[in-house]
Amino acid sequence: MAEVVSGVWRVVPARVGAGFPGVPANRFAFRPQGEVTEGCRLPVLRRNQDNEDEWPLAEILSVKDISGRKLFYVHYIDFNKRLDEWVTHDRLDLKKIQFPKKEAKTPTKNGLPGSRPGSPEREVVRGAASGKTLPIPVQITLRFNLPKEREAVPGEPDQPLSSSSCVQPNHRTTKRKVEVVSPATPVPASTETTQASVFPQNGSARRAVAAQPGRKRKSNCLGTDEDSQDSSDGIPSAPRMTGSLVSDRSHDDIITRMKNIECIELGRHRLKPWYFSPYPQELTTLPVLYLCEFCLKYVKSLKCLQRHLTKCDLRHPPGNEIYRKGTISFFEIDGRKNKSYSQNLCLLAKCFLDHKTLYYDTDPFLFYVMTEYDCKGFHIVGYFSKEKESTEDYNVACILTLPPYQRRGYGKLLIEFSYELSKVEGKTGTPEKPLSDLGLLSYRSYWSQTILEILMNLKSENGERPQITINEISEITSIKKEDVISTLQYLNLINYYKGQYILTLSEDIVDGHERAMLKRILRIDSKCLHFTPKDWSKRGKW
Repeated sequence: MAEVVSGVWRVVPARVGAGFPGVPANRFAFRPQGEVTEGCRLPVLRRNQDNEDEWPLAEILSVKDISGRKLFYVHYIDFNKRLDEWVTHDRLDLKKIQFPKKEAKTPTKNGLPGSRPGSPEREVVRGAASGKTLPIPVQITLRFNLPKEREAVPGEPDQPLSSSSCVQPNHRTTKRKVEVVSPATPVPASTETTQASVFPQNGSARRAVAAQPGRKRKSNCLGTDEDSQDSSDGIPSAPRMTGSLVSDRSHDDIITRMKNIECIELGRHRLKPWYFSPYPQELTTLPVLYLCEFCLKYVKSLKCLQRHLTKCDLRHPPGNEIYRKGTISFFEIDGRKNKSYSQNLCLLAKCFLDHKTLYYDTDPFLFYVMTEYDCKGFHIVGYFSKEKESTEDYNVACILTLPPYQRRGYGKLLIEFSYELSKVEGKTGTPEKPLSDLGLLSYRSYWSQTILEILMNLKSENGERPQITINEISEITSIKKEDVISTLQYLNLINYYKGQYILTLSEDIVDGHERAMLKRILRIDSKCLHFTPKDWSKRGKW
């Protein structure tokens, strides 16, 4: 490579990056370090999940000099911010460097100031929150059709299915068909109705659609937008100014885009933060930040932590234990009564939640902390928070499973517990939007498994076809109706057929669901829940 020595170019061999044997040692490039500034974009060497070298485009967010060695904080374009890192100079490819351009003043949106365009992953999540969910009829009829049925003949009038074509749900060779018909409202006698049915062909369902006179079907009237989470009509709305996930991103600047904590020691675990968290400035320069795993108080050294543990008498989170089964417990914590713990919990959670903006104003919130018990006490596994009074039926504001406990079923357990509380309250609930990428995956998985479990367990009575409505699914599961509809769309189960909507559960979906449920060992037992909901509207200022 080339470097500048006293204003003179000198060509030297490029150094091989530590841990990156794929970089050729004899590669030459002009790399004056003075040209790499904040805002530049260029390929940066990194290892992917398959342990292979790749050169994704990255943006330089910050530059620092340690003992004469320059380090560059990079954000990989189109990657989540938790992958941002400090890299050395030999991992930069200056041949394809893109220098920053002078940006025009960003116009304000909805009367609120904007500081910068959103990062790609935020735009994706915003699209998920504003996805358009089209209304569909509410009533569903679950049908179980034999594999052998008559083929649809063009021009032949439709015949209603005979009762002999219905079998019990537990017949393993059947495909389950769910027919969505019109809502249960009075229909004039002159209104024409059509009979819908699905005919399997070559192991898959084939739709036979008959044209209806005088009616035109809208194209994509029920799209499968996988990011659709609510029933918004696509009209941009003003950012939410309440809750813990405020949509206004004007507070985002170069400081909050960078991780400021190197490492956190929590009990027997050492955690590497993913995002910025507003801990005190003097603690951000420490190699390790120490937290008491019971009260979550942060200290600057191991000696201070040991001194604190001799005084701390907590061996579990403060608040009331409202659930215990085996080693799993849940504690309900009032953000006003236990302000210090709640604030410390929010600071810890911000290290792993990109969109979280609640840190100190915890009074309007309840926190439900899940713990795992052993002989030393109750160790925090994860938590979720919710507003005491939500005007939009939110049953979760923020939800987090700590990294050491991820991919072990605890995330779905937290989600299931939040809906169990909604059942006791007699409400349907939905999480605050936008969801993070991992949160969206967890919720979609939970919604899919819960809804499929309901549909597959339906039984016919007196030889009649079992029936269920979307409202009934929502009441049974406490999942908001819009989330039920979006899940059916995401699973691609719902199709438009002869003026009606058909849900088709193929054998692949059934088999995949059964395999997933076998792995889902941790479940909430409603008998172990001791919870009495409170009417916060009658309590004044909480």
